[in-house]
Amino acid sequence: MSSMKRRTVLATLAAAAVGVPVLTTVANRGVAAEAGDLYSSNTDLYRKLAAKEGIDWSRRSRLPAGSVRTAILAPHGGGIEFGTSELCLGIAGCRPDQPASRLFQGAAYGYWMFEGLRSSDNSALHVTSSHCDDPVALSLVRNSAFALSLHGCRADQLAGSPVDPAKSGNRAVVVGGRDAQFRSTVKQAIRSAFTTTQITIVDGSDVSGLDGGDTANIVNRTSTSRGVQLEMTAELRRAMFGNSSSAAQREETYDASGAYFLKFCGAVRSAIRQHELGA
Repeated sequence: MSSMKRRTVLATLAAAAVGVPVLTTVANRGVAAEAGDLYSSNTDLYRKLAAKEGIDWSRRSRLPAGSVRTAILAPHGGGIEFGTSELCLGIAGCRPDQPASRLFQGAAYGYWMFEGLRSSDNSALHVTSSHCDDPVALSLVRNSAFALSLHGCRADQLAGSPVDPAKSGNRAVVVGGRDAQFRSTVKQAIRSAFTTTQITIVDGSDVSGLDGGDTANIVNRTSTSRGVQLEMTAELRRAMFGNSSSAAQREETYDASGAYFLKFCGAVRSAIRQHELGA
């Protein structure tokens, strides 16, 4: 079975496992797509591009194992915001090249991702996180106390923040979301793992449009109504891999010498563990 067909089958099985249909209806058909988005929701995209699943786009997910209470999300994975699929898998505890195999000892977190598979123009598949209505994603998040989502941004979007990312070569992460305690724990874990010349840490409250504070944002639709959103610059995402030019190269080089991937995923996982124990 091809990997694309396998992803489609796994997504369908995951939907069945949580007792929801693969497709859902948009609660408010009148809602307009976010500025720049072609689709008003995931359901809208699934309906209009149904014949392209496994070709242009895919969904992957895993239900949580054990007593973990945090869901990991990559709403714009694959070629939409490169590197976020692999980071989603890594933080969940899976090897990007072999998702069924463990990357880390310890908790195996549930995850969900939507991925662009096109050779180009994947940005047209972007659905803003506040319009994410994938039934598997919603079920996973609603049954989790906390959630963490991975996103990509541009360094120029941080121009208004009080922190200058130039010191780290524009390798920066914006830590947002509605869970202030979780945000603080994640920032401290990254700060402990990396120097200020390796990664610049920016609080989401200091960056307009990247704060992740919308209550409708999928990451904040947990049982506690809060989560954490990580917006990472392209420069930082490139630093995660020996070669970030394609999904195949990212899967092959995430553990290359000098790559940030393993250290970053390990730091975020330690923050999740600490937050779960203290909450």
